[in-house]
Amino acid sequence: MTPRDTGADSPVAGPVGVRAEGDVDEQELDYIRAKVRAVLDRPGLPPAIGEVRISRATAHHAGQPWTAGGEIRVGRDVVVVHAREASAHELADRLQDRLRAQVERMAHREDSARKAADPPPWRGGPADAQQG
Repeated sequence: MTPRDTGADSPVAGPVGVRAEGDVDEQELDYIRAKVRAVLDRPGLPPAIGEVRISRATAHHAGQPWTAGGEIRVGRDVVVVHAREASAHELADRLQDRLRAQVERMAHREDSARKAADPPPWRGGPADAQQG
């Protein structure tokens, strides 16, 4: 089966594309796309580009036929996520949780680095309260 591109160029999907392989219908892809977009459309987050690959195993005996893998560049950082679940909705939820956790860590790390780069108030850095 050939992979099909699902919205990497559409204005609704944004620069993070979702590619499907196997027997994946449009409703399932829309749900997964919405979950990924919910994480990456957070205010204050740098622009994100990349791709998430979704596949469904054709073997009927597979316990967790749904798999996802993604590599997304958020600002200067690269976020890599993988998930394997029994249904498309469980996969989308797991993918969203893992992506959100990594994006939160990345944002926290950048905030900490930015605060550490500022000199303390007694050395000319920003002061919390104006004294007058």
